[in-house]
Amino acid sequence: MRENENLTKLGSKETNYSTDYDPSVLETFMNKHPENDYFVKFNCPEFTSLCPITGQPDFATITISYVPNERMVESKSLKLYLFSFRQHGDFHEDVVNVIMKDLIKLMDPKYIEVLGRFLPRGGISIDPYCNYGMPGTKWEQVAWERMVKHDMYPEIVDNR
Repeated sequence: MRENENLTKLGSKETNYSTDYDPSVLETFMNKHPENDYFVKFNCPEFTSLCPITGQPDFATITISYVPNERMVESKSLKLYLFSFRQHGDFHEDVVNVIMKDLIKLMDPKYIEVLGRFLPRGGISIDPYCNYGMPGTKWEQVAWERMVKHDMYPEIVDNR
């Protein structure tokens, strides 16, 4: 079996965009360099979900950074997964944690972090951050250090 035969989304001419939360669309492929520690970063500047109370849309930039282990997430499937939040109602803090936990279950990465930069509603923007380091490895300590320092030098927010 070829390494990429299990990828069904990439290159598909008929893409189904689910608007119901659907982690089953996520696909992986083998990391060709599992002995190397390196970051893979995804930015999704057009993320949309719904407020679970009012049903109003919430817009955000979701940033996912991870250090792969044996498996890596395929980017088109990740795009479809993130799109599946479009009609999903969850608080901002829940959204980033759900994304992180789904990706941990999918890939078992050495390290992962998810940041949501949500546009303001009612005059307040919310930027939840979560991370994970593989227990018993140096990445567990990296996760703790990045957590306690993640907002030591916050960006200037002048575009929201």
